[in-house]
Amino acid sequence: MNKLRVASYNIHKGLSVFNRRLVVHEVRHALKKLSPDLVFLQEVQGEHRSHAHRFDTWPGEAQHLYLAGEGLAAAYGRNANYQHGHHGNALLSRFPIRNSYNHDLTLHRFEQRGLLHCQLDLPGWNQPLHALCVHLNLLGHDRRRQLAMLVDVIGRRIPKNAPLVLAGDFNDWRRESTRLLGHELGVVEAFESLHGHSARSFPARLPLLSLDRVYVRGFQIEVADVLSGAPWSALSDHAPLYTVLHRGQV
Repeated sequence: MNKLRVASYNIHKGLSVFNRRLVVHEVRHALKKLSPDLVFLQEVQGEHRSHAHRFDTWPGEAQHLYLAGEGLAAAYGRNANYQHGHHGNALLSRFPIRNSYNHDLTLHRFEQRGLLHCQLDLPGWNQPLHALCVHLNLLGHDRRRQLAMLVDVIGRRIPKNAPLVLAGDFNDWRRESTRLLGHELGVVEAFESLHGHSARSFPARLPLLSLDRVYVRGFQIEVADVLSGAPWSALSDHAPLYTVLHRGQV
């Protein structure tokens, strides 16, 4: 196994922009047609009792399990807790998830954030793939503190020569994260590596801002696309990122 199809997507809790319509069923259908090997998801609703009463077709299980269906493994990192439920990051994987751990990156009660770290067993590989899904704060000084926390966690828990994919919503329209993560972790950003600039993924209907990233180590980037247009433009405020990665030696 030396080629990976990877998507990263902030699904806005399975609701359309302004929370008017339940779209998680359409997200599931669109992801199934895309058929990625790994999906890094942000703003995944683990539970919301009020929405479950509001929408007749609200899934009977947590969104990460519903989106995974029977064909994918799933891990969930619970970050934000409130009266009616909770949400966080999730990873969907075509491969077995050996283990997962959610690292708390919360700096204050207004933005509860985390880093979900999963180790995956891929066929023919002599070491696990480390898959990390993250969602960072809106303010620049918060993000810089969280990036330092992220670098510390990865440096302590993952061998320097281990292959990894770090993806998610970095809220980094100032494009500060790539230089730091490249220097500290030896990663490259897929879109910047292939196209010379980061992906514009927000807002989904007319993507102007570069908020989302896919960082990799130990791979060559073959494809890096923003999935704009139908059906994605009507499903969330973010457009998904899609990459194809190639690893020569496993």
